[in-house]
Amino acid sequence: MSGDVILLAHGSGGKLGQDLVENLFLRHFDNPTLLKLDDSAVLPIPSPQCPAASTRLALTTDSYVVSPLFFPGGDIGKLAVCGTVNDLSMSGAMPLWLSAGFILEEGLLLAELERIVVSMAATAERAGVQIVTGDTKVVDRGSADRLFINTTGVGLVPPGIEIAGDRALPGDAVILSGTIGDHGMTIMTQREGLQFDSPLESDCAPLNGMVGGLLEAVPPGSIRCLRDPTRGGLATALNELAGRSGSGIQIDETAIPIRDEVRGACELLGLDPLYVANEGKLVAIVTPEAAEAALTSLHAHEFGQGAALIGRVTEAHAGRVVLRTALGARRVVDTLAGEQLPRIC
Repeated sequence: MSGDVILLAHGSGGKLGQDLVENLFLRHFDNPTLLKLDDSAVLPIPSPQCPAASTRLALTTDSYVVSPLFFPGGDIGKLAVCGTVNDLSMSGAMPLWLSAGFILEEGLLLAELERIVVSMAATAERAGVQIVTGDTKVVDRGSADRLFINTTGVGLVPPGIEIAGDRALPGDAVILSGTIGDHGMTIMTQREGLQFDSPLESDCAPLNGMVGGLLEAVPPGSIRCLRDPTRGGLATALNELAGRSGSGIQIDETAIPIRDEVRGACELLGLDPLYVANEGKLVAIVTPEAAEAALTSLHAHEFGQGAALIGRVTEAHAGRVVLRTALGARRVVDTLAGEQLPRIC
């Protein structure tokens, strides 16, 4: 761990956050399921009638502390539902149920809270999930920045689906479902009061429908890994997959889709879009034979129309991500120590 106190950077998904997980939480909570460090835990539930057979349950939890609470393209409530649905989907699960825990700060307007709850209900309905339990706590003024939300999600993993961060193999294709940096730069420009000719909007969206279509479009076992590149962005997600699988990943800078507005905002603020958070995109690592079918499936869905093949898994530089630049040079894309943008989700 770094130092003797918690820093904002410990919650970033970067190296400090990884150190916190590996050196503190894993040390005390050590078990084979947790050690996988996937977006969801996949748990076998033996059948009493047939102990050899089992239903596999996916379980995930997350907390949302985004500031501001409302932003173009969404709000903290929509974000909480989408983020939890998406984490379940990255294991190939069909999301079914969510919990919702609210930590409310004294002084929060009831009208704002209702607006957020209405947004959560609409997003859950669109994603085909139900919010079936929850909790509410109120804390003193100044203790919670108006509102924090915790969600837990439960889903079922269909038979034959095996998707995990350690399954990437050399030769596999790396596919990105659309433009990067939309969510993070929307939040940042809102905080800074920046305006552009074409306003930025978060990509916040539930991806379970798109993942379901992808699973149907390719042969069983063709999808090795799925990740939604949220905190720490595309670079951090790819580094996690490279580290877990022990393979290298090479990506092509010219193949990565980025909106001009996002690129411009990043240049203005001195940020690298590879590390900026997304809330409606996924990275899929698939067998080379399934790449074309996977892209076709993604392009057919409203949230995957900008999907692109951005790289390959390699035997070289095991555990590392290497970017081939527009000029043909190569550079290592490492995990940041902290995060460029705190409180982004």
